Amino acid sequence: MTQKLTIQDIANLAGVAKSTVSRYLNNGYVSKEKAMLIDKVIRETGYKSNFFAKRLKTKQSKLIGIVMPRLDSFSAGKLLTGFNIILQQMGYQALILISELNSQKELDNISQLIQQGVDGIIVDSININDNHLKLINQANIPIIFTGQSHDKVNFIKVDDINAGKLMGEYIASLNHQQVVFLGVSPQDNAVGVDRYKGFRQGFLANNPQGKISFVQTDCSLEQAYNSGDTVVSFEPSAVVCATDNIALGLLRYFHEKKIHVPQDISLAGFGGYPVGSISYPSLTSLAFDYKHLGIKTAEKLLSMLQNQPVTSEYDHNMNLIIRESTRLAKI
Repeated sequence: MTQKLTIQDIANLAGVAKSTVSRYLNNGYVSKEKAMLIDKVIRETGYKSNFFAKRLKTKQSKLIGIVMPRLDSFSAGKLLTGFNIILQQMGYQALILISELNSQKELDNISQLIQQGVDGIIVDSININDNHLKLINQANIPIIFTGQSHDKVNFIKVDDINAGKLMGEYIASLNHQQVVFLGVSPQDNAVGVDRYKGFRQGFLANNPQGKISFVQTDCSLEQAYNSGDTVVSFEPSAVVCATDNIALGLLRYFHEKKIHVPQDISLAGFGGYPVGSISYPSLTSLAFDYKHLGIKTAEKLLSMLQNQPVTSEYDHNMNLIIRESTRLAKI
């Protein structure tokens, strides 16, 4: 049949009541004889029940909810690629909602996905608070976080403290003493707190005379550019930015002010964005494998769906890429 069949059509062909077909699709009680009649018609006609009927029958939607803070970033694209590789292999589809870097909207998105009946949720979170914990405890589906960590949720995320430490050790090895860390709000615990904490540890460990001045911005190119006057007021020999995006915004400021990188100031970031390889000068960066992180996150969620135990972890796939924007400090 080329015309789309309805439950009533199946009932007519099987010689049973529409309610009987509905109970069959909803996994309710149907006599063995009537179930065989309905099954025979479904197989012969190629009838495919709609999404909601299949969910009632199988108790699965084959949908995974994904909450992202934004889509216009390199990391978001790579994470989604990693998620999709695993979800597609296992026959799942993704339903993506954007929180726009707003914690309350992130919570609302999680609630919406739960109500829509997804099988599980991945949250690339901007922070995890008591409201998140309350929502998770009320949900009856697996939820895993990336981007942030918390001892009461399942998560997998970049090891921001170790990343910061590696960068701090590198900048110290170049004999820089007066450094600015251009970071973000502590509301973002991973990037705003842990990454800076690690940098301080690495930079000061064998460099007790070193001084770090913290300047707060956000992740936008515009605000990084606007932070330039404050940054240079500390007269640093090096500036380390919490993300490559921030570093590129500041680099534009340096170009306009005729501040030469790295001759006057060394500059570095975090992320390993490809655009950093073609900037002038090319950007030194602590690169993360976001695609790998996305793959591991999706794998953990699917394990949770199979009621298999999972452990939270910090991902250590990172690599310091040394390019033209850093050099030994002037003596």
